[in-house]
Amino acid sequence: MPAPSSPCAASPAPAPSTTTATTPRRVRAWLHRLIALFVSAQRLRVTIFTPFPFRAPAAEVVGVSTAWIGRGLSCVCAQRRDSEARLSFDLTAIQEECLHRLQNRIEVQYDSSNLEHQKALKALWRASFPGTELLGLVSDQWKDMGWQGKDPSTDFRGGGYISLENLLYFSKNFPKSFQELLGKKNGDRASWEYPFAVAGVNITFMLIQMLELQAAKPKSLIGAVFLNLLKENDRAFDILYCITFKLMDQKWLDMHASYMDFNSVIKSTRRQLERELLLEDIQRIEDMPSYRFLAR
Repeated sequence: MPAPSSPCAASPAPAPSTTTATTPRRVRAWLHRLIALFVSAQRLRVTIFTPFPFRAPAAEVVGVSTAWIGRGLSCVCAQRRDSEARLSFDLTAIQEECLHRLQNRIEVQYDSSNLEHQKALKALWRASFPGTELLGLVSDQWKDMGWQGKDPSTDFRGGGYISLENLLYFSKNFPKSFQELLGKKNGDRASWEYPFAVAGVNITFMLIQMLELQAAKPKSLIGAVFLNLLKENDRAFDILYCITFKLMDQKWLDMHASYMDFNSVIKSTRRQLERELLLEDIQRIEDMPSYRFLAR
């Protein structure tokens, strides 16, 4: 199924920044060097919530190219506060609109009394176990999907309703990869595997942090780059989620990981995502190298 067209992408492209065009060459070169130094030194943190009991260590952004400057990213300044350097980016009207759309989704908490939320949860069950009747929204059956208990709604507190939407998008758009991960069909598996559904909620939470999607505007180059991709496809976050889940599972196998290694795997996955997002030839979310691992 092709990815839906983006209403954001349909908007006219913003006019080139006159500030960038008139900036002296030496100032632009200095700015490029400043950003490269900042990115190599910056540390981004991610906190993983239950049921995985540890906090992931800081992950560094590596391998950045300054070619992103001038490709829709307007860097205003670099600041240092509380010993942590931060960048500030101006957003175009289109980028602001796309970010606000995504932030509105992120703000929605799962509500077990909401009929639309119930419908989405039932749809996830049907996509996961076609032909198997669901006995109820509170049932031991949910443990087969990797929820912690009988009631999946208690596991959405970290990721919100969007984490359910992410799982549902994955199941509908990349069903082959979804079923492979759900059934742990590939590779030499550990005797104590990660719980599929809860891992998915953790991935949503990690991506929101990594991309700083709850901020008014990005303070990192990673976040700014992602907004360019979101402008091209308003489902970029959902697709990135699918990429991340598949990549995480591959890292899990490569590292011969078990349950207690989950945070180390997430850290490694995040670093890989950061490297790929900063490659020069990434114009669309589908251009990320790890996208090729997904199967429909």
